[in-house]
Amino acid sequence: MKRLLSSLMFLTAVAAPALAQTPGGTLAKIKDAGEIRLGHRDVSVPFSYLDDNQKPVGFAMDLCARIVDAVKDELKLPTLQTRLQPIQLSTQIPLIENGTIDIVCGPATNTLERQKVVAFSNTIFVSSIRAVVRKDAPIKTFEDLKDRPVALTTGSTSITLLLARSQEKKFEVKQVLSPDHAASFLALTTGRSDAFVMDDILLAGLIASSQTPDNWRIIDDSLRTEPYGLIIRKGDPDFKALVDKTLGAIMKNGQFAELYAKWFTKPIPPKNVNLNFPMPAPLKDAVANPNDRGV
Repeated sequence: MKRLLSSLMFLTAVAAPALAQTPGGTLAKIKDAGEIRLGHRDVSVPFSYLDDNQKPVGFAMDLCARIVDAVKDELKLPTLQTRLQPIQLSTQIPLIENGTIDIVCGPATNTLERQKVVAFSNTIFVSSIRAVVRKDAPIKTFEDLKDRPVALTTGSTSITLLLARSQEKKFEVKQVLSPDHAASFLALTTGRSDAFVMDDILLAGLIASSQTPDNWRIIDDSLRTEPYGLIIRKGDPDFKALVDKTLGAIMKNGQFAELYAKWFTKPIPPKNVNLNFPMPAPLKDAVANPNDRGV
């Protein structure tokens, strides 16, 4: 009996480390499938969009490529395949929840409300919610949008933030809802709305890529400053740790700053436009002090 107990204790001691090294959650799913599934956007310049060859490119896509390499190393699967899945703002969280995709490679505001159902990587960008209007429009603040049609993208945080401001300042706007940012900007450029409310960097991208970039301006007034993170499944600490470790490493060695310059301060495809958007101070702080705090 003593020998049997000793043998069992030995086997347990040997098995425990092996179990601890077995990937779980998203990593196990990826290993079993032999592929990692990345959700990408089509028009979110410069984070995730399609180039002339309909290939997803952008700042967030480059960050996800680093994460894919880290997953390959972690699982010791150099031949791991990458599957790309088009997503929209309104579908990105459901597709994470149901397992269709493993990570959202696009701009996503890290909010406390969203944290109830999904998790976020450490901050990769910090934006401000503002509005784009015609250059000659008499609109300087959100209060100037009173009784005007305003373009908004379904599922965006801009909707609730604009509603909160309108309730606070006692004015109303006429919402013009569209499924994606391109359609919302189109509503503005075709005269169906007087403004499009969205993250300033996304507005800058749409303006720079438009046929008449000099016709538009972004107002100085801001509804809120928002941190972006890559969306992953909630309750998966191993995968989140790997994602954050990967991002932290490139933030520390300077690769993150190089990628930022590539997409925000230099000409980018497909039209070789330059967003001229230097790294904002809040993002510099997030790079120096990585965190996943939401708003």
